[in-house]
Amino acid sequence: MDKMQPNRVKITDLNPLLTCPLCAGYLIDATTIVECLHSFCKTCIVAFLETNKFCPRCDVQVHKTCPQLSIRADKTLQDIVYKLVPGLFKDEMKRRRDFYAENRELEPGEVVETFNIAEDEIISLSIQFYERNRSNERQRSETEGDKSNGKRFLQCPAAMSVMHLAKFLRSKMDIPNNYR
Repeated sequence: MDKMQPNRVKITDLNPLLTCPLCAGYLIDATTIVECLHSFCKTCIVAFLETNKFCPRCDVQVHKTCPQLSIRADKTLQDIVYKLVPGLFKDEMKRRRDFYAENRELEPGEVVETFNIAEDEIISLSIQFYERNRSNERQRSETEGDKSNGKRFLQCPAAMSVMHLAKFLRSKMDIPNNYR
């Protein structure tokens, strides 16, 4: 009886599917055009669509007025690229950390590394009021009683923008507009 040998595919055979045709590098933040399903690096396709309204591969019209509306993050493809190319994710996160270290100062609590979250996923947030001076916090906790920890929890779709989240929180929690 013949033993079944698993078919092994070389990464070089998959390279055309894992690389961006615009920069010829492995896909980073894989983004797919909705009309034709061709994929590119996010920065490559966004830069290309600033001056063109057609897919760089097949010349299909992406969108008549605003091509950026017809592109979507492709989390599945990006996860495949990261799994098949050893060290790519780690190298990309290191490049991002280095870039931010050289180009700007981080705010307290700001995170450099990004996570690939699909727009339809649900994320959970823990929200806590922060005041810069402690004396106000002590006064507030004495007057509020049981609400002294100030923590609130919220679940929302990952596609929700920070602007909409801020508006929602301001309306539900009576937060004045002068708070960031």
